[in-house]
Formats: sequence, structure tokens, C-alpha cells
Amino acid sequence: MNYFLTGGTGFIGRFLVEKLLARGGTVHVLVREESRFKIDKLKERWGATDDQVKVVIGDLAKPKLGISAKDLKALKGNVDHFFHLAAVYDMGADEDAQAATNIEGTRNAINAAEAMDAKRFHHVSSIAAAGLFKGTFREDMFEEAEKLDHPYLKTKHESEKVVRTECKVPFRIYRPGMVIGHSKTGEMDKVDGPYYFFKLIQKIRRALPQWVPTIGIEGGRLNVVPVDFVVDALDHIAHLDGEDGNCFHLVDTDPYKVGEILNIFAEAGHAPRMAMRVDSRMFGFIPPFIRQSVKNLPPVKRITSALLDDMGIPPSVLSFINYPTRFDARETERVLKGTGIEVPRLESYAPVIWDFWERHLDPDLFKDRTLKGAVEGRVCVVTGATSGIGLATAEKLADAGAILVIGARKKERLAEVAKQLEARGASVHAYQCDFSEMEDADRFIKTVLDNHGHVDVLVNNAGRSIRRSLNLSFDRFHDFERTMQLNYFGSVRLIMGFAPSMLERGRGHVVNISSIGVLTNAPRFSAYVASKSALDAFSRCAAAEWSDRNVTFTTINMPLVKTPMIAPTKIYDQVPTLTPDEAADMVADAIVYRPKRIATRLGTFAQVLHAVAPKMGEIVMNTGYRMFPDSTAAAGVPGGAKPKVSSEQVAFAAIMRGIYW
Repeated sequence: MNYFLTGGTGFIGRFLVEKLLARGGTVHVLVREESRFKIDKLKERWGATDDQVKVVIGDLAKPKLGISAKDLKALKGNVDHFFHLAAVYDMGADEDAQAATNIEGTRNAINAAEAMDAKRFHHVSSIAAAGLFKGTFREDMFEEAEKLDHPYLKTKHESEKVVRTECKVPFRIYRPGMVIGHSKTGEMDKVDGPYYFFKLIQKIRRALPQWVPTIGIEGGRLNVVPVDFVVDALDHIAHLDGEDGNCFHLVDTDPYKVGEILNIFAEAGHAPRMAMRVDSRMFGFIPPFIRQSVKNLPPVKRITSALLDDMGIPPSVLSFINYPTRFDARETERVLKGTGIEVPRLESYAPVIWDFWERHLDPDLFKDRTLKGAVEGRVCVVTGATSGIGLATAEKLADAGAILVIGARKKERLAEVAKQLEARGASVHAYQCDFSEMEDADRFIKTVLDNHGHVDVLVNNAGRSIRRSLNLSFDRFHDFERTMQLNYFGSVRLIMGFAPSMLERGRGHVVNISSIGVLTNAPRFSAYVASKSALDAFSRCAAAEWSDRNVTFTTINMPLVKTPMIAPTKIYDQVPTLTPDEAADMVADAIVYRPKRIATRLGTFAQVLHAVAPKMGEIVMNTGYRMFPDSTAAAGVPGGAKPKVSSEQVAFAAIMRGIYW
């Protein structure tokens, strides 16, 4: 058998060539001159010789595929099966590009097949040819397609029409569903279909424990099929006798709803499942013009655009959420009966699909998501940089090539740290400053701007923590003043000092080291948590004002970290804590990814619990309050004995890992 393929180097094509070679055939593959290297790589994959796979230089956009007269003459009468797979499948591609490839490319392929005297023409269409038909679309239906407004739907329908009305070679038409990766290996070549929602699932997984139920959408039924089913069915049907002129739906006859698909992949990705799914059709009572008016409101459009951009989802994908079409496949079932070729259930192969995406297709893999890429040659200010989180962060920024500006109260220690950082090859500029003193903070701001012109990244790390029950604080109002002065006023002073140049340049990022206590409402930390909460609130307000000016904020609700700040509380020696280096990794993520917030799953869950069941959260925190005593220093007993830690306290702290007690 001799075969000719367009799209032979594409996703479906490369698997089909492998099947055809297994039949002992000779396969001619159309490629552009500049893409010839792809065939050389694929021959290694297929284990094929030059005699088994022959390259035909051409171009889908040219008449008769741009194949030379010499090659056409050699192929004439020697092609048993002509497979036309090449097409544009990009939901974001413009209509002209899709029309040129999908419609005119199909016409050129037909003309080439006729010039070769090919015995049979196989057109790989798509279920998209049905448009957004409401109801069941049969294999013998074509003209009944409706709502073909989207360029992809329209061009796939029109290309199939070209085959039906213009092709003089005996033909067969195949309409695959949404083709995803291989059911055994997960192999896929691009993000498409359900893959567009994988990033959303991944983000939810990082934010919430797997057992936390979420709310999602129900949606219509999406017809998802693995590439190996499509290729096995295509290969089998193409070689049957007596099927010319027929159309075959290569689909799942029992498709899943959008919400079911998302839940299946959420489970595969170890993310929370949607325990409740909302069917958007329940809002059908709202008049269409009102729904459209709401969609066109500037804030709604901006929010929608930002969310879709963050997830990498083309806006046009939303129109398929409530996909209305079901597909009958009785002809396909007839010819595949007894072959063992069938669509596997998605649950059986979703894990390999997810694993391949996360290892090979996750968009973050193709971005410079390194700290060096984010800060090299840029001015980064870190306060409280001589110990703990600040020092570990400064070391990472130094190693990443930042122009590092550090500030701290103690001159000698500051000089020592600067020397250590310079020994790592860093560009370090150390300025002594007590950030709780506003005049000192102003002097620091002026010095930095005079010497460096601007600040790209500000890490507000310098802070003061006080662990003392309110019962012991009635005569210590200065505790609240001291924490507010440094944690809130000092940080705000720096933000307000550096923000004008950030806004003028249209670029800047502020990282505020907050506390998990803000999310958990930690007892004994009212002074500290209140000051951090104030900074969080200020930053949210500022972010809302500067959202469209590329000056961004990240709040890190830091769990308990083993630093000098917690050293006076000896009970923390016995409970789980992060290391400063682990905390600095969170700061690095904030700088690289610029999320609105970074928090542990437990911290996020505590915030959700406080929102939906505040009394329950209060009881949990009160239990911890009663279980862990005040330190002897907080109680005004200097030099007291080191407290003994019970097994119950250790167990409770382990369960509530990272929370302040």
C-alpha cells in the first residue's frame, strides 16, 4: 500500500503514520522545505527508513499543494490512500488564517489527490462541522449544522462542504471529537480543549487541601477522545471495503459534562473536587440583553480578561462551556464492532493525561520563572536584612544578580552582612535605618532614590512581634504602639516613598511579609496581628488604585519561622517551624509570580472557616490559647524555668502546623 498524508508531522498524523508503517506501507508525507527537519526526527521515532517514509516538499496554501510536476508525475497512479489531516486548530487564530488553511487547503489537497489519481481520499474533519447544533447530530447530517459564527466552526464546516461538493476521488469523512493525549502515555503536543482548565485546577490545588469541597460549574457535554482511539478507528475504517461516501463520528457516545471532566482531572491532579456544580441554565430567566449588558460593563470585561489571561484561556473557549450538541455514532459502531477499538472511560487514563501536561505542557515551564530572570540587574530593597527571613531573602537575591539594597538598625551587623553578601559576588548597598522612626525612614528613601534612581522590588520584612495575652497587656498600651509603628507605619512610609517613581516608570512590586495570624486571628498576638492586618488592608486599597499601572502587591501570610524574633518564646523550640531558607523561597515565589497572596493551605482554610463558620474557628483558636501558656517573660517573671511541652501540645501543634500559639 502507498499512502500520502498532509499533516503527517502533526499530532494525529504522527500516530497514524506509525499505524500505516505497521501495515508495511510506503508513506509519502507533505512538508514545507523549512520543516523538513521534523521528518528526520520522526523517522527516528518511527524506526523508519528513507524507503518507508518519503518526503514530498510542498505547501498547503498553494495549488495542488505546491508539489512539483516531477513529484506529481512520480506519485500519479501510486497512491492508494490520500489522508488529509492538515488544518488550523487554534481557538485564537484569526478567520483569514483559518479560512486559508482549512478551506483553501482542503481544496488544494483535493486537486492534488485528483492529479495523483489517488484511489481514495480521507478527509479528517471535526465535530466542529456541526456548529453549535442543539440536539443530536447524526453522521448523515451536514446541512443541518447551525450557529457557525466562530471561525473554527465555520471553516471546518466549509472545508467538509468542499469535499462533499468538489471531490471527484472516492472519499470518506471522519469527525473526531476533542482529541486529547494518548490514553497510555498521555502524550499531547499542545494545550487545547479541557487542557485550558488545567492551570485553574493547579492553582486551586496549591491554595486548598484536596479534601476541601469547592463550588464550580456544570456546563454542557464535551466530547473528549484520546488520540490513540481516533487513530486506531481511522486506520481500521480507512481500509474497509464499501464505505466510500460515508461519514464517521469518532466520538464518545456517552460524553461527560464540563463539571464532570473538571472533577475527573481535579482528582487526577490531587486538587479539590467541585462538590457543588452550578448549571448556568438556571439563570436563563434573565433577559439576554441584560446578560449582555452586564458582560459589557468595563469592570466586568477587565476582570474577565485578567482572569482568562492569567489562566491562559482564550475568550472564545467560554462559548463552548454550555456545548449543546450530542453525537450519534451508529455507523462508526457498526464498522468497529468486534474489533476491540472503543473509547476508554476518561477516569481510566486521566492521571497520565494530567501527568504529561504537568511535566511537558504547563505554560509555566516555558517562561523564565527563575528568580534570576525576575531580578537580575534590578534594584531590590530588603528591610530587616541582617537576620532570619530578611537575611535568607537577601542571600537569594544576591545569588540571582539583583542590585541589592539592605537596611537594618545595627550598623556593625549591617556591615558584616554586606561583606558576606559581597563575597557571594553580589552588588550590595547597605544603609543603616530604624524603620520605626519616620525621619530615619525618609532619609533611607531619599538615599536609595538619589543613589539608584528607583526601586523595582520592595520587600517589607522588618517587623516586631509580641506574644502576650490581653489579660497581661492592660497596662502595656505601648506594645500596640510599637508594633504599629514598625510593622504598619514604617512599611507604609517606604511604600509611599518609593511608589511615585514606580508609578512613573509603570513598573514595581511590593512584597509585604505578613503573618498566618492575620488569617487565623491568633490569640496572644493581638498587637502584632493588628499591625499586620492594617498593612494588608492598606496594600489592598493601594493595589486597587494602581491595578492598571503595573505596580503590584503580594502579601505573604508567613507561618511560624525559626528566627531570632521567636527565640524568646521557648515553647517554639518544640513545635514545627519553617526554616528561614524555606520562608525565603516563599518570598522568591512572590517576586517571580507576583500573586496577590501567598499562604499555606491551613492558613487559607482558616480564613475560609472564619468566613463561613466564625464560631467554629473561634473555638479552635481558643482551644489552642488554653493549651499553650504565656511565656514567663510575657508574664513578667524574668529568668523563669523553661516550660515543659506535653505530648498533647506537640500533637496539636503538628496538626496546626505553622500557626502561632
